[in-house]
Amino acid sequence: MTAQRPKLSFWFDFGSTYSYLTAMRIETVAKDRGLELEWRPFLLGPIFSRQGWSTSPFNLFPAKGRYMWREMERMTEEAGLPLVQPQPFPQNGLIAARIAHANRKADWAGSFIRAVFMAEFGEGRDISDRALIAALLLDLGADARAVMAAAESIEVKIGLRAAVAEAETLGIFGAPSFVTEDGELYWGNDRLEDAVEWALRIVT
Repeated sequence: MTAQRPKLSFWFDFGSTYSYLTAMRIETVAKDRGLELEWRPFLLGPIFSRQGWSTSPFNLFPAKGRYMWREMERMTEEAGLPLVQPQPFPQNGLIAARIAHANRKADWAGSFIRAVFMAEFGEGRDISDRALIAALLLDLGADARAVMAAAESIEVKIGLRAAVAEAETLGIFGAPSFVTEDGELYWGNDRLEDAVEWALRIVT
């Protein structure tokens, strides 16, 4: 009998710079360490709004924003990833989030998520552009028309809202965040390895 692999949930927002760094490596890390990866797209906007923020804290606090973009330059260079600051920032990732949520267990989920992040932060493209998202889906061999139509369904819209509520219940306040099966929460790209080690502690 094959032992069940420990699970790690990866909560991310497509507008999050540090989620870009994580998304481009987490599937490989999970595979190498024998973890089951759960993609959990959500929206930080409603969470920020309830804290009285109308936009990203990196816009609200300019010094913090300048530091973040410089750090992203250093970290993407180290990871061998391109970086182009998209305009506007943060991007409207609603349609991409709905698609990722509805298809988070599809074989192509990881490839789609990475493609969206690469288009956004690697090429500076507008991920609210439905033509761009459709093209990314087609490149993956997905039925773009059907996938995008399904993303507009009431079930998917309610599901993504429920994901935001679940994130808040778990104590998530930023992205990327990682939650282990016993509810341990880690925040930030630089905490991925710590989250992995904790997840591997759990005996199933």
